[in-house]
Amino acid sequence: MEWGGNVANTDSCDVTIVHEDVVRKIQNELPDVGEMVQIFKALADETRLRIAYSLTLESEMCVCDVAAVIQSSSATASHHLRYLREHSLAKSERRGKMVYYALADKHVADLVKIAYEHAIEEQHTM
Repeated sequence: MEWGGNVANTDSCDVTIVHEDVVRKIQNELPDVGEMVQIFKALADETRLRIAYSLTLESEMCVCDVAAVIQSSSATASHHLRYLREHSLAKSERRGKMVYYALADKHVADLVKIAYEHAIEEQHTM
């Protein structure tokens, strides 16, 4: 099957035929997506996504550096970093008077990088 084709009429089927075996299989395997929704909501904010992407480029950053990168106050950066941490997307560590943040794990970095690669790919195909 070739995708794309006549895009003018691809939004919906011309007839309704439900493939019950496929529907039943998917319904049985479909997980609760509540936690995934929270992850995507957290990354849907432009500032938080810029922070997360920055943390794919530098494995850890202090709040002051994050604030400088996103061109905001330390309070604003701290707010967004805390939000990422509370949603298990980032982790923090205090070292003396400084607080450093990193992405929670490789999965988060991969998710951000894949989203970036997809966005770039989409720009080149338009």
